[in-house]
Amino acid sequence: MIRVFASAFAGLALCVVLSAVSPALGAPRNVVLMIGDDHGLQVGCYGDKVIRTPGMDRLAAAGTRFARAFAAVSSCSPSRSVMFTGQFNHTNGQYGLAHATHNFYCRPGVPSLPNLLAMAGYRTAIVGKHHVNPPKTFAFAETLPGGQGARGLAEVACKFIARPHDKPFFLLVGFREPHRAQKGFGNPAKGTGAEKFEYDPQEIPVPSWLPDTPETREDLADYYQAIGRLDEGIGMILDSLKETGQDQNTLVIYVSDNGPPWPGAKTTLYDPGIHLPLIVSAPDQKRRGVVSEAMVSFVDIAPTILAWARIEPPRGMFGRPVLPILDEDKPTGWDVVYGSHSFHEVTMYYPMRMIRTRQYKYILNLAWPLEMPLASDLYDSITWQGVLKGGVTDYGRRSVQDLLHHPKEELYDLHKDPGETRNLAGEPAMKDVLERMRAELKAWQEKTDDPWLVKYTHE
Repeated sequence: MIRVFASAFAGLALCVVLSAVSPALGAPRNVVLMIGDDHGLQVGCYGDKVIRTPGMDRLAAAGTRFARAFAAVSSCSPSRSVMFTGQFNHTNGQYGLAHATHNFYCRPGVPSLPNLLAMAGYRTAIVGKHHVNPPKTFAFAETLPGGQGARGLAEVACKFIARPHDKPFFLLVGFREPHRAQKGFGNPAKGTGAEKFEYDPQEIPVPSWLPDTPETREDLADYYQAIGRLDEGIGMILDSLKETGQDQNTLVIYVSDNGPPWPGAKTTLYDPGIHLPLIVSAPDQKRRGVVSEAMVSFVDIAPTILAWARIEPPRGMFGRPVLPILDEDKPTGWDVVYGSHSFHEVTMYYPMRMIRTRQYKYILNLAWPLEMPLASDLYDSITWQGVLKGGVTDYGRRSVQDLLHHPKEELYDLHKDPGETRNLAGEPAMKDVLERMRAELKAWQEKTDDPWLVKYTHE
């Protein structure tokens, strides 16, 4: 079993610092990590024909777009903890949301990106959403004053980038778009300068996992508008890096924390919740505009940033750096990812574990007799309220009943059934595949010290 304690973390300090001050480092190797909030594959460079995302598209043209990138969990705080620690959330302890009454915390002593980089001499700064606990584990030297919306955050980030720096820097930009607001997506009212981001609900492509209703279309149009504001912020930061010359020595990453904020996506391990954008641009790439077919996980983000900074990853990180494959379209050995969900809000207990290959996905629902809980923002959405008030029985390709009630095991052939609607777990012809996937999932749980292993013997 693997468990990282504070003593192991402390023991890393000397070797981290020594590696960071090596003369071989040369020019500063800066990092800008930009995280969108609840953003799915609604991006021009990912094939959406309606959305306008020139900023993200420009980043993809300058670097590598991972066509098969997967969050390890589809919930804000747990997903960010995976990115920052290189551990799955059941390993690091950030089982659910960090804020308010939810109050989930990572285990003491878990090594994290901001602390490891600070020990190596980096100036660390954050603007915008943090959303992980405890603060000491994810400590930034500077918490920059947040601006209004994505543009405001970008303005603050650009000022930081333009500063004279005597150290390499790690800048985390935690955008709040396109997360839902108390009403809609927090978009400015029409006629206030937001027209360039507005969309006609009738032109929006409704994904197959959502019901095509007037409420859904209105919801999606607002969502697309919020993505436009997010993209504007990304473009401003890319402009700042270029104008200051920092684009020549800065690793730039854009990623989303989890899928779109609708039932059937966010808080599930179905592809709409975990198959997300990941765009990486490194100054020393030999090729630009690469579209990688590697199956990468967000557990790979921390090792990637540490590799760029030339810092040895600590024991207990399960991911691996993607830097060696940035120039490759179809690298070998990147063919499986895993998922782990336990909570979102503190009242939303629904533990699931997942293994996904290129052809198959196996989901183990560890509390399957329970109804699948819906996050408050999903439940309150005009889409879901329209389903409830209209007595709708079908929700995209699923029935409402199937959306809320899951069997213990789910097995899907993604080649034949990309919508994940035909469960093959009970079919005799799939027995060998099912048994193999079960065994591989359990082995991964053992390797990653999953507390929910107890359910194999006690339930």
